[in-house]
Amino acid sequence: MEYLSELLQALITDKQMVRLLFVLFVVLAIGVLCIGIAFIVLAASDPVRKRMKYFLAGANAGGEHGLPEASSKLEPVSKYLLPSNQQERNETKERLMHAGFVSSGALGIFYGVRILLFVILPSAVIVIAPAFPELTPKQVLISIGVAAVLAFLLPGMVLDRLISNRKRKLRNAFPDALDLLIVCVEAGMGLNPALQRVADELEVSHPELAAEFVLVTVEIRAGIDRVESLKNLAKRTGLEDINGMVSLLAQSMRFGTSVAETLRVYSEDFRDKRMQAAEEEAAKVGTKMIFPMVLFLFPAFFVVAIGPAILKVLEAFK
Repeated sequence: MEYLSELLQALITDKQMVRLLFVLFVVLAIGVLCIGIAFIVLAASDPVRKRMKYFLAGANAGGEHGLPEASSKLEPVSKYLLPSNQQERNETKERLMHAGFVSSGALGIFYGVRILLFVILPSAVIVIAPAFPELTPKQVLISIGVAAVLAFLLPGMVLDRLISNRKRKLRNAFPDALDLLIVCVEAGMGLNPALQRVADELEVSHPELAAEFVLVTVEIRAGIDRVESLKNLAKRTGLEDINGMVSLLAQSMRFGTSVAETLRVYSEDFRDKRMQAAEEEAAKVGTKMIFPMVLFLFPAFFVVAIGPAILKVLEAFK
């Protein structure tokens, strides 16, 4: 508190204004703390929320990617922190879906975590700053600004990392799932039982894709059209490979062609694309190796090959 008061006095010469700002900061901090504690207590004591948590825990045990339990405490207050721009909401909701957060409160919790970090990180800088007396008030303000910017960017960076990891896992699991799906459909199973069987087989090795297939079968059993359920699968994953398979299956079911033959054709086309992608990456290796060779390999080679001769020449001229 004393350090904050000294910092305000260093920035503002009017002592009356400093006292007023200090009192406002204290009142605001106490008010936010009380509101946060009240929301947490109400959320923890709500029987409906406890019942929902029980069902969500059962769903997560089946392989779905749920929200952390600690983050759920922010849901009651986070809905008041959503941006007014609908386009930004939709884009963030789509990113959360690609990361595996399909809960209805995921959007509010994301912005709640961002606001919470926006309060915690600058406050941590203010608390830690007195331990470094050599810092000037200007440097402390810069540190607070950097902490605020970091608090704003950090949730998005973590979310991008989660999206990248999940897409990589789904992309690696898709060829195995496609082969199993072809085998099940060609054996005479319908699309819904085939998806359920593939999900059961992939539950251990690829739980992310297995959970997505289970969600598709649940939507179909709930009465949602199969084409719509498959399109929801493509939206949740965000992978071009799955989107292509869903488009072909939708056309196949619309025109009444064989689903097994459609999957077989797509599998062959998919393998050709993967082979072309591998050949493209292999063709880039030579170009990518130029810079490491020029910067690291060639200097070492010249030192070893020409170094002794240069030393002997210098010794002779000496």
